[in-house]
Amino acid sequence: MELLDLCPLETWKSLEDEIRSRSGLNAGAFSIEGIRLIPPAVWPNRLCPQIKANPKGQSFICATAHMNIANMAQATGKPAIEECDAGMLKMAVPIFVHEEFVGTVSGCGRLLEDGEVDTFLVGKITGMEEATLEELASDVPSLSMQDARTACRFIEEQVAQIVKAYQGPPP
Repeated sequence: MELLDLCPLETWKSLEDEIRSRSGLNAGAFSIEGIRLIPPAVWPNRLCPQIKANPKGQSFICATAHMNIANMAQATGKPAIEECDAGMLKMAVPIFVHEEFVGTVSGCGRLLEDGEVDTFLVGKITGMEEATLEELASDVPSLSMQDARTACRFIEEQVAQIVKAYQGPPP
């Protein structure tokens, strides 16, 4: 089963837009392979697109964080909230249909409360200058853990509605 079997691309895009509007997160629906359905149209900060545009940043920061956190969500059947190696929040809400894991809806790109971007590690991974990274990281917005949990609950509710509409009422 694929995410597009559940609902059309426009529904996933509307959900991503609503998550971004409510939380400021870079929201996305991802397949079980970690493939994002819709490329981000708006970034939550100036640093993330630079990390993502860097092949090592994409592979060793973004993709790794997504797969690790998506695997946590899949294993527990519950949302996972962690930090990526850059030090920013990454959350994943699992999508199950008839007990089959079909993907996640995720959000990232903000600092969790008193967190800070690990510009040293990002520089080591990407080869980018630390001074440039410090400048790009200077205005990464933060999100409280309470607001992150609220965003997860909203995503869970929306995913449940999508799955219910696909499955129909319980037997």
